[in-house]
Amino acid sequence: MPRTDPQRGAIYAKLHIARKELHLTDETYRDILHRITGKSSAKDATTPALERVLAHFRTLGWKPKKGSLSSSDRPYVRMIYAIWKDMAPLLASGGTREALRAYVQRQTVTPDRPGGISAPEFLDGMQGRKVIEGLKRWKARLERSVK
Repeated sequence: MPRTDPQRGAIYAKLHIARKELHLTDETYRDILHRITGKSSAKDATTPALERVLAHFRTLGWKPKKGSLSSSDRPYVRMIYAIWKDMAPLLASGGTREALRAYVQRQTVTPDRPGGISAPEFLDGMQGRKVIEGLKRWKARLERSVK
């Protein structure tokens, strides 16, 4: 089912960014979409088909900008996002931000803070290191189970 793919939101965003940057009219965009996917709406197309549309937009001159999950000035926050991004293909959740936040929250529950900390950006250095080490161990387990 296409709607369960966690990467679809990012693909939709890229499609709309590319459409805008290429100055495509709605009619032209839908023509391209239909020609490549056989559907007139991105919501009806499969994820691989939408990726083919993005590849076509690249041939038309669209260059996606490199984005990052975190632009924090704290290295441990960037490290958490980098490890999470590496783990994403191995996770059932697909590595969504919500799943990372839930993980951080579980890892930071203490008697003083029974609800944990809701996002990596709110961690201090010691908490960040704890989360990083937990992610590294989890990633190693995931990689062992794949081999």
